[in-house]
Amino acid sequence: MATTIAVLSQKGGTGKTTTVRSLADIFSRLGLDVLAVDLDPQGNLSSYFEIPIGASPTIADVLTFRATAERAVHGPLIPANQSLAAAELELQGNRHATLKTRLRDVTRLYDVVLIDCPPSRGLLAINALVAADHALVTTNAQYFSLQGVEQMLDMIELTCEDLNPRLTWLGVVMNIADLRTLHSREVLATLRESFGPKVFETVIRQSIRYAESAQHGTPIIEYSPRVGADYLALADELLHRLGMPAGRRKLRGLRGELVPA
Repeated sequence: MATTIAVLSQKGGTGKTTTVRSLADIFSRLGLDVLAVDLDPQGNLSSYFEIPIGASPTIADVLTFRATAERAVHGPLIPANQSLAAAELELQGNRHATLKTRLRDVTRLYDVVLIDCPPSRGLLAINALVAADHALVTTNAQYFSLQGVEQMLDMIELTCEDLNPRLTWLGVVMNIADLRTLHSREVLATLRESFGPKVFETVIRQSIRYAESAQHGTPIIEYSPRVGADYLALADELLHRLGMPAGRRKLRGLRGELVPA
């Protein structure tokens, strides 16, 4: 059964989708079978994977029992579009566990499943947490980032207590940070003071290359390896927290290939 990770943020613009796309690419390069699930009605992850907007079936069809998860897999992704917003209203029965139930068979075919959640604390995000083994929170170097992380952590803890006791919080990663500015450094220091070792040491630095790579549908490691080196470092920390030493050994070789000294 796959290790399933829900990637969340309280608001948009925190690099959540780029994190999912980059980690999916890196893990695949390490020889892991990876499935990404776009659970955001905006469908940005689907665009990043260059899945046509009219692709069918989608995660909305899976959640509403119009298609199996296996049928909805397009390459390495189960895509989403605006129909997902309507599908959220159609969830029936045990509404918090629909995603878990519908993904059960397909997750047996993969090593890692990464779920790109909507930037909210709604029913879709709760479904992702119920289906996941781990939660990863992304934030940016903004004044209200601490409040956003606290709100997401509250949701994770409530889900763990009431709906999914196996769920663990991997931590929070600072994204889109310009550490040359005092404000960004102060925000990072506040996060580390509040959450200690749960804040990843790796900081994803701000760069226009991320927007460019998304526009070209190319993962950052391929589009700009030196910029993408931040995500290689994050993947290493993540593999350590997941207890996957073999993956870390392979990652050292991958880093040497992609980002020569």
